[in-house]
Amino acid sequence: MPSSFHVESADGYERLMGRWSRTLAPMLIDFAGLADGDRVLDVGCGTGSLTFTLAQRPGLREIAAIDYSPVFVEAAKARNSDPRIAIQQADACALPFEDNRFDRALSLLVLHFVPEAGKAVAEMTRVVRPGGVVAAAVWDHYGGMSGMRMMWDTVVMLDENALPMRRKYCFQPMMRPGEMKQTFIAQGLADVEETSLLIRMDYLSFDDYWAPIAAGEGPLGKYVGGLEPAKRAAVDAAVRAAYEAGEPDGPRSFASVAWACRGRVA
Repeated sequence: MPSSFHVESADGYERLMGRWSRTLAPMLIDFAGLADGDRVLDVGCGTGSLTFTLAQRPGLREIAAIDYSPVFVEAAKARNSDPRIAIQQADACALPFEDNRFDRALSLLVLHFVPEAGKAVAEMTRVVRPGGVVAAAVWDHYGGMSGMRMMWDTVVMLDENALPMRRKYCFQPMMRPGEMKQTFIAQGLADVEETSLLIRMDYLSFDDYWAPIAAGEGPLGKYVGGLEPAKRAAVDAAVRAAYEAGEPDGPRSFASVAWACRGRVA
């Protein structure tokens, strides 16, 4: 099952989201828990934020990572120098591993881009041994992403064609309170817990904030890239005004919240 995330380049993704997923990764790892000797699977590794954070734990025996995007897989492989890590292109809804292979399966900022996210959770559960842990985190786009919501809410004031895209952005799979927990329970996981994780996204300037979107990265970037020139100029100016909020251009900080869920394989 393909991801709905729009990929232009690995470097663009790093500026858009990779730098923030690296900040979130240790929090998901702490929530999921690790033990020496664990075999861990990273489902939807992207450019490797979670994979290479896991690799900082010398006691792990094996780290497997998959992503649907060949662009991300190539970029992550190019970064890798750890013999414990194996990275491959694969579908989160059809993992290429035998049953009970891993001690833990983690997924960072991925399930909300999988149209049939329940299948991905089922596959993560299948490949983890009894007693092992499945854990995931997704952004709370509706209520927890102030910086990104600012973009969408600004854009829809200029273009009503963006309304259905904003709705899709705000209510992707697994984003409603309790939705991941219900999905984990439905897939047979036990002792399921859901919580929220908070980071801050700190930008140096409007260009630092807007450049990856302007270059076409991600869902909003894909939309912006398709605008005719006059409307594109209006969108650029309006988002800049929202970012600056009447003050000179410069650093801004936005609170960003992710839902996180974990469960034990029965």
